[in-house]
Amino acid sequence: MVFRAVATRDLVRICFSPAPLDGGAPLRQTHGGKPRGDGTSVKEPETVRRAASLAVFTATYAVIAIGRLPGFRLDRAGAAFLGASLMVAVGALSLPDAYRAIDMNTITLLLGMMIVVANLRLSGFFRLLTAWAAARARHPLVLLAAVVLLSGVLSAFLVNDAVCLAFTPLVLDLVLSLRRNPVPYLLAVAMAANIGGVATITGNPQNMIIGSLSGIGYGRFAAALLPVASVGLVLAFLLIALVWRSEFLAGGRLEARLPPPRPNPVVMGKALIVTLGLMLALFAAVPPAEAAAVAGAVLLLSRRVKIQKIYDEIDWTLLLMFAGLFIVVAGFEREVLTPPVLAAIGGLHLTSTPILSLITAVLSNIVSNVPAVLVLRPFVAGLPDPGRAWLVVAMASTLAGNFTILGSVANLIVVSRARARRVEIGFGTYFLVGAPLTVLTIVAGVLLL
Repeated sequence: MVFRAVATRDLVRICFSPAPLDGGAPLRQTHGGKPRGDGTSVKEPETVRRAASLAVFTATYAVIAIGRLPGFRLDRAGAAFLGASLMVAVGALSLPDAYRAIDMNTITLLLGMMIVVANLRLSGFFRLLTAWAAARARHPLVLLAAVVLLSGVLSAFLVNDAVCLAFTPLVLDLVLSLRRNPVPYLLAVAMAANIGGVATITGNPQNMIIGSLSGIGYGRFAAALLPVASVGLVLAFLLIALVWRSEFLAGGRLEARLPPPRPNPVVMGKALIVTLGLMLALFAAVPPAEAAAVAGAVLLLSRRVKIQKIYDEIDWTLLLMFAGLFIVVAGFEREVLTPPVLAAIGGLHLTSTPILSLITAVLSNIVSNVPAVLVLRPFVAGLPDPGRAWLVVAMASTLAGNFTILGSVANLIVVSRARARRVEIGFGTYFLVGAPLTVLTIVAGVLLL
């Protein structure tokens, strides 16, 4: 709430007032605008452009927070693209500057990882893992632990949204065949995916952005946040088991009746070898975008998988939203975030890990985690230790995704896939576990960082 107060009060007062914050003499304008009676002049074109930039930024983030534009069919990706176009139209950025604002390292990394996960999914890898877990989980608590572990570990190294897309229908098939309540196991898929994704740069889209903006190496990132993810997964298991104790204390030997998996050994072998090579390259400090691009390109070279099937697995709208948001935030940063504004927001003590975690978590639940990371970029970059601050932002923005169903794309994927099979996960049902889990994991993250 403090952050929003600054945004609504100081951004308007500081940006458009010709007087400095300290109440001293008005700032002299050296060119443009109409002369004032006191000998100064106001640069009207700049003021109008600044107001327009702030309006575009605010409207874009409002649509992203809501999920769509009321009365229209404009979604988040469309809003980001429209906002980017308007930033150019109002003069906040030239078209070449808009192109340069797009972080191609992030786009390339995300695209490469999507191609890798698509090949793993098409090869039957996720189905094989599910069958392996089902054959060994003879008690509901063991099955819950297996779901948390698989979802969390896979999401730590692959994109968590893609893991949820692949894993959710398989867990549903398994649990329904066992005639168990599917809700707690689906909560485990979503929450473990969010928590596991905090561990590495490739765990989720916002971490990819942070990795590119901060220059933090893959190994250092994992060394700092892997302990946070590990503690978080244990907390998720305990909380779900506690809240749904009637499901897990009922006991009874589980006997899964799933059709045998039929993986494509050639495609799976190639995908696993490439994935292993990618992980080794990342830990060997190869630039993540470069490593992911090469891995994705190698996997596109196939005689067994139709390339259109791989393209169908890629979330092109997410890539479009990223590109648009980079431009929107760049225009906002150039026109609105003047030195006085940055100084005023710097007074929020963002160097404090608890305060930065709180602001990041709240902002992530208002506009979602990727837009929150982008809007925090100019403030984090100016801190005395930006590397550590970026790790805090990565931790808080990711773990905040468990607070409500709307907190992350991974949650929405699980809920929508479940609804397609007539399994309802209500807002209150999710919140009952997600809210305390978010608080506990962020507190753990603050203590560990």
